[in-house]
Amino acid sequence: MTLTSADVPTKRPTVLVADDEAALTDSMAVWLSDDYRVRTAYDGHEAVSAFGPSVDVVLLDRRMPGLSGERVLERLREAEANAQVALLTATSVEEFGPEVSELGFDAHLTKPISRDELLDAVSDLASASEPPQH
Repeated sequence: MTLTSADVPTKRPTVLVADDEAALTDSMAVWLSDDYRVRTAYDGHEAVSAFGPSVDVVLLDRRMPGLSGERVLERLREAEANAQVALLTATSVEEFGPEVSELGFDAHLTKPISRDELLDAVSDLASASEPPQH
């Protein structure tokens, strides 16, 4: 019997959604759950606690209780996390400007975000977090 690539189980990427707007966080978790393993956090401290080596993509609200998105990102980078991290904010990319990449975020997502926009962005981020194939 020969195995094809379709026969080999693939790892579903893990996404951490961290936002203090519970309805938004829960909606994003539902939208992502068909294709990804999803963890949720509702404040900055929960986000740091929920993060682990298996997390591939992190969606971080900029303003959360406890720790801001920027502070959470600092903690993840200090832990040498390889996850792709997107800033999730109501501020448009035009208003926010180049500060997103200067802060160390890999992407910027503007709220409100549609299901399709979210799935496309997370797919791109998950692809970028995969180790190169040899």
